[in-house]
Amino acid sequence: MGRANQTGVTEFLLLGLSEQLGREQVSFGLFLCMYLLTVIGNLLIILAISCDSCLHTPMYFFLANLSCVDICLSSVTMPKTLVNHMVGSKSISYVECMTQAYFFITFGNMDGFLLSVMAYDRYTAICCPLRYTVIMRPQLCVLLVAVSWVITNLHALLHTVLMVQLTFCSSNVVHHFFCDPYAVLKLSCSDTFVNDVMVLTVGGLVFLIPFSCIIISYAYILSNVLKLPTARGLRKALSTCGSHVIVVSLFYGTVLGVYMHPSSSYSGRDMVATVVFTVLTPLINPFIYSLRNRDVKGALRKLIIIRRIVLSRS
Repeated sequence: MGRANQTGVTEFLLLGLSEQLGREQVSFGLFLCMYLLTVIGNLLIILAISCDSCLHTPMYFFLANLSCVDICLSSVTMPKTLVNHMVGSKSISYVECMTQAYFFITFGNMDGFLLSVMAYDRYTAICCPLRYTVIMRPQLCVLLVAVSWVITNLHALLHTVLMVQLTFCSSNVVHHFFCDPYAVLKLSCSDTFVNDVMVLTVGGLVFLIPFSCIIISYAYILSNVLKLPTARGLRKALSTCGSHVIVVSLFYGTVLGVYMHPSSSYSGRDMVATVVFTVLTPLINPFIYSLRNRDVKGALRKLIIIRRIVLSRS
């Protein structure tokens, strides 16, 4: 009863994408297929990197972490949507909603930090090739990932604590398929000024620092690549960064469009953009990296061959 008196609501209603897509069955089937492909694709990347000793390098260590985070990001939002459809419900409890918002912020920001760490790795490999193994030693790789986890969890905790302090009155209908922080903030009958300030300041820093690292890394990479004497060397250098640039552009393009403005201006169009980096980006990441990377494709072929041998012997 204490929680009910504080917030005015004990649960939220997730409208999902049915209003935009028109048919719930279509959206359910689409979401189910995308979620399964996301989990399977990223698991294959993790297995391929784990099982192939040739891929036990910093670049693939970060890629495996990115695949793990992508699975977690999709699993924060998609299963609840699918379960609600199967049981014919749209509700999510207050505690579940706040928990979902916390992990969404954590994994969403972690994607950005890992992309920046991967950009730094590519900068070191291309601009400092002779010192690459000295700089990108295992201890540094683990430290970079660990620090990223600490920062993203603290950032998520800050926003979640501030959101818990808000009062939610009569309206409990979230115009989204999950508890997106912006969509939830829009329902509050409290003053969300502090929340918006924290989003634009702390959230802006958490967004801009990794993004700036990526821009600076690629500025140095481009300046060094342009000095290469042969076209073959130029193509080889650019091919190692092509997949990463595609993922960065897709991820940061949608995040910048959705979250770098006050929550009061959040609209249905922002919801569609959110789907891009919460659903589509984790889905296509493994395909982008595997289709454009010979090492990953070779490791995946080895996995398939080993599986066939095991099945033939059983």
